[in-house]
Amino acid sequence: MRIAILADPLDNQRAGVHVYTREMIRALIEQAKGHELILIREREDPDLPIRQVCVPNVHLPIGFASLRLFFLIPIVVRRLGVDAVLEPAHFGPFNLPRRIRRITMIHDLTPILLPQYHRFHSQLLQRIFLKGILQKADLVLSNSHNTSSDLQKVYPFTEGKTCTIHLGRDESYQPTSSREFLDKEGIKEPYFLYVGTIEPRKNLSSLLKAYTAFRQANHSTVKLILTGQRGWKSEAFFQQLEQHPFRKDILLTGFIEKRFLPELYSHSLALVYPSTYEGFGFPIVEAFSCGTNVICPDNSSLTEVGGLLAYFYPTGEVDRLQAHMQTVYAGGPEVTRRREEALSWVQQFSWKTYAQRLLTALEELIN
Repeated sequence: MRIAILADPLDNQRAGVHVYTREMIRALIEQAKGHELILIREREDPDLPIRQVCVPNVHLPIGFASLRLFFLIPIVVRRLGVDAVLEPAHFGPFNLPRRIRRITMIHDLTPILLPQYHRFHSQLLQRIFLKGILQKADLVLSNSHNTSSDLQKVYPFTEGKTCTIHLGRDESYQPTSSREFLDKEGIKEPYFLYVGTIEPRKNLSSLLKAYTAFRQANHSTVKLILTGQRGWKSEAFFQQLEQHPFRKDILLTGFIEKRFLPELYSHSLALVYPSTYEGFGFPIVEAFSCGTNVICPDNSSLTEVGGLLAYFYPTGEVDRLQAHMQTVYAGGPEVTRRREEALSWVQQFSWKTYAQRLLTALEELIN
């Protein structure tokens, strides 16, 4: 097989879709022996051992991005003579002849199901194009059974051509005694951790409220570290943050180098991930991989990824969230057991297995 991957998320994203695209490509390079993989992207990475075709994205106010997406990339794909095109960010591929198989990855349907959490142009584009993309797709990939269920409810015609494969874990996430980042920031106290973009869907308002209640119930200083870049519609969160009674004990790191994340996870009391909805939830897998407790709501795919080890609570219920924070802080055999068993639980999330199952699906589709 000759497969083209539209790998723009490697160049223009930092969050979950970037992680998925990066790790999926790395795993395919290892597993796709006998097949040819070609990346189509904005700029080349000389350290990536794979053929890369660059279609630069010139940021001009004349619609060049649309010209590139709808016309230039399809021209390049036709000339490459590929058997299939994989689009990992659920927006395309476009304008291809029927002989070229189209594979579209769906991470979640939040622009459709929860449009209030997205910028207007993002939700509008999804409403205009997503149904047609899915109708033309020969294979629809999803990252969880919850996402597949949403797909079949909203777009029933996807049943029968949807392949559900849980995503993998980055094996660089392991328990560590390193404190390089924490020492640089002067963090000596215990702390709760959040990792992810700061945006309304992550429901960080409930975390700030629970942290207030937790601190008021405990005399010792326990910090809160929020790691991730600022996202859209986050103004209300930052206003709440600046008025927080324990603001001096809340650290916003912004986007940090990946090499520091294992130590942030490893030394935290727990990852608190209060999201309203997730297609998968990479931070939960990362935390478990570092032997860290996880506190999160019992919604969407989080129950799939959290299994029997996460401390679940009903979405938005601050009292239950605060109670779990108290439980983890108090420690004990049950808290220790969950941390230890997390290391075994996450072994099922494997990029090698993901690549093998994806290749099998592609071979069945093309042959």
